[in-house]
Amino acid sequence: MTSDARLLCGILLITVPTIQYGGYFLLGMLRNRTPGYMDNPLRQNLFRAGHAHAGVLVLLSLVCQIVADSAALSPFWLWVGRLGAPLAAILMPMGFFFSVLSPQAERPSAAINLTYVGAVCLAIGVLILGVGLLRSAMA
Repeated sequence: MTSDARLLCGILLITVPTIQYGGYFLLGMLRNRTPGYMDNPLRQNLFRAGHAHAGVLVLLSLVCQIVADSAALSPFWLWVGRLGAPLAAILMPMGFFFSVLSPQAERPSAAINLTYVGAVCLAIGVLILGVGLLRSAMA
């Protein structure tokens, strides 16, 4: 594993307790039947989506760091590939959570657009890594 991959994997692993805390937070709202959460299906769904996306995208980000070490890419494109999934792991959950910060939210705020930005970052990152791996396999 390269030093770049070790660095980013270390940073990503340090974020895992924040995702664990998010699960604890959601479970607490369910157990305590917190008003503004239990009576707001939109908020429940977007909070759940934010938590799930954070966990899955951090795992994907870890895999991408290992995969990136084998990709045949220039340094610039390698970094774009390395950062795509981690950026998505930040932006997409932020969009889900921040779009319904108000317990009375009836529809997502403009912050939901962060999820789309994150999706674009994810798509670009994994496509670049995929192309780099194909180039590596053909070399």
